[in-house]
Amino acid sequence: MKGSDPNKFGDRLGDAAKARQAMLDKARAKLAALAESKPERDAERARIARERDERDAARKAEKEARLKREAVERAAAETARLEAERREAEERERAATEEKTKLAKLLVDQKAARDARYAARKSRSGKR
Repeated sequence: MKGSDPNKFGDRLGDAAKARQAMLDKARAKLAALAESKPERDAERARIARERDERDAARKAEKEARLKREAVERAAAETARLEAERREAEERERAATEEKTKLAKLLVDQKAARDARYAARKSRSGKR
């Protein structure tokens, strides 16, 4: 019987133990190498974080400047719009006043013409 040979089973157990030990040694060697390079990795991470913070601060400052600039532009546009509206209102008011003046003059001229016609009619009827 093949399975009943004790040397083979013991060999398999030994091989498995050696394999586990080899994996453990390999993991320990990797951990030791990582532990040696930890300060350099930490310094690199700190440098990257510092650069990221600097970029974020620059972006924030740029955004604040842009928002201030846009606020100033909006205020200027609003002022210009209000000024244009004021000028348009003044122009409409002036045009309305001018139209009223023309209408008043027209009415006075029409009344004068009507009175002249009436006076002429009276003077013709008075000669007879």
